[in-house]
Amino acid sequence: MANTFGTDILIQAPDPEKAAAFYVDNLGFEITGEEPQMISLHGKHINLFIERGPALGPVLEVTVDSVEAARLRLVKNGCEVLVLYLERPPDNSVQLHSLKGRF
Repeated sequence: MANTFGTDILIQAPDPEKAAAFYVDNLGFEITGEEPQMISLHGKHINLFIERGPALGPVLEVTVDSVEAARLRLVKNGCEVLVLYLERPPDNSVQLHSLKGRF
């Protein structure tokens, strides 16, 4: 079961500006883009996107051999996959927007 993580992470916060200031002031991120509903930041090894919304947890992009096989494994292990993107050639990335389950 091979996988790799992408360098982009998306989180939601009720106040993206305040959240971005935290990452800039405390963790050395740099703001690289600002839109009304999202702020983009760049760190040494990752890109962080803060979208306006309820704090639901991070969105992780994981590359797997088969998106469908990964979905089946997650469900088998007690997860409820709320959003799952279809396979995207060439890298079969899957974005895990929200997972509820046993961890």
